[in-house]
Amino acid sequence: MSIEVALPLAADQLPESIRRFCSPDAPERARQMAAKGLVPAKGGELVAVLLQLAADPSATIADAARATLDGVPPAVIEAACDAALHPAFLHALADRLRSNDDLLERLLGNAAIDHETVSNIARTCSERVAERVALDEQRILAAPRILEALYKNKHTRMSTIDRLVDLAVRNGVQVDGIPTFEAHAQAIAGQLIPEPSEEPLPSDLMFTEALAADDDEDAVEQDAAEGKEEVREKFKPLAFQIGEMNFAEKLRMCLIGNAAARALLVRDSNKIVAMSAIASPQVTEAEATGLANSRQVSEEVLRFIGNKREWVGNYEIKKNLLFNPKTPVGISMKFLSHLHVADLRNLSRSRGIPAAIKTAAAQRVAKKGS
Repeated sequence: MSIEVALPLAADQLPESIRRFCSPDAPERARQMAAKGLVPAKGGELVAVLLQLAADPSATIADAARATLDGVPPAVIEAACDAALHPAFLHALADRLRSNDDLLERLLGNAAIDHETVSNIARTCSERVAERVALDEQRILAAPRILEALYKNKHTRMSTIDRLVDLAVRNGVQVDGIPTFEAHAQAIAGQLIPEPSEEPLPSDLMFTEALAADDDEDAVEQDAAEGKEEVREKFKPLAFQIGEMNFAEKLRMCLIGNAAARALLVRDSNKIVAMSAIASPQVTEAEATGLANSRQVSEEVLRFIGNKREWVGNYEIKKNLLFNPKTPVGISMKFLSHLHVADLRNLSRSRGIPAAIKTAAAQRVAKKGS
């Protein structure tokens, strides 16, 4: 099941009991009265009316409906969470309840809720709500995007992610939206996967602390990824925490960590971790610029940077790759023609650069100077 319609619903999709109050075809006067809650509707039906009118094309009506919704008693909202409403209403209600764990949990127990709504909740919800989402294994198997959302949510426990990845693998479900899914599955293969627990495990707390340390780093992206030898020393507490992580934890940190974590993970001795870090969708051009200059990253990481179409239009990235002795010769050669004469001259005299690159740079200087 997936939501194919958005609010406001067409007249034929509305319950007959409320159609005359909030149908797009209803008189404006009737919709205005309904937006103020002045209709004979109660509980879930009243909330449905107001949600429908909160999406009304008339800004006046929509504003009035939203204001009325803000003042609806909690008992009425609770009734709506339990009611067999159209999935589009439950989807809109979930958006309004994003910060209310009690009501989100109640909404998740509604059989009419759509997979897409659960996925949206899972993307940003608290640890408590994430645990509730994770309990519905049949829904997750039917809609793997829910697992993807939980994986990318920093509040989801690491042990819960391991359990759900294991569940997906055992049932032959592939989660394409998680770049590290297959590597994660291999990392936990054969391990004893803990059952759900009321309290987070010690390993969960360690992973959460590392995320918090990553969030506390206030360095700009360029500083976090700078190609200097002291990067590990610069983020020493975080480096220690990442060093204590297992393979699966590092893989997930590559995807949900900030620039400081990626600056460490991209230098990891495990090539799969390093490549997962540089391939993370979160990596910015500023980070790539610094990493292109780093002697601490592997040739594979530099090759990835040099082949990424979105980055190679950046002159500094190309220059940094050319001046980096670890850059594969094939990558360097394709950027020589892009270098300014002054930089070509410096490159031809640089120490540590492969002889083939220095010679080609000198030839280009001579040719441009003639």
